Amino acid sequence: MGEVYKVGDSTGWTDKGHIDYKSWSSNKNFRVGDSIVFEYKQHMDNVVRVTHKNFNTCNATTTYATFNTGNDTFVIKRPGHFYFISSFPGHCQNGQRVDIRVPRPTKSSPSPSPSPTPPRAPSSSSSPPPTEPITPSSTQAPAPSPSGSSEMLFSIKLWLSMLLIVVVAIV
Repeated sequence: MGEVYKVGDSTGWTDKGHIDYKSWSSNKNFRVGDSIVFEYKQHMDNVVRVTHKNFNTCNATTTYATFNTGNDTFVIKRPGHFYFISSFPGHCQNGQRVDIRVPRPTKSSPSPSPSPTPPRAPSSSSSPPPTEPITPSSTQAPAPSPSGSSEMLFSIKLWLSMLLIVVVAIV
């Protein structure tokens, strides 16, 4: 469990007040496991996760995910850039967009401690856990990414490792 960051701090996610989200995010040290919270007025705004190109052009026609509850949390599951904009007319153009940069951990960084409880044995019909859960939200299918196959391979390896631990613990 990591840190919880509220985008825009006490002001939240808004196009009012000329919030500098670039400055806000550059002063944070985001890590895998952290949670990014977007608070805003429901039905007056939203949050859309987009590609770098769509972030730069404020284009929300192709998205990874759309959040619209007014209190949305994005959990960081891997290093990289995560681009968010508001798709409400004029909001992104007025500066309502944020780039969450999560660097790869350095070798000197301590690795997260293992969970104190062993994972439950999966049923025969279960599939690997999602690599990037987003709660709460209404989502659209993610656009394919060049690293998608490596992320899937990592997810499968992680799932198989957890399964092996459970089997060894049972035996």
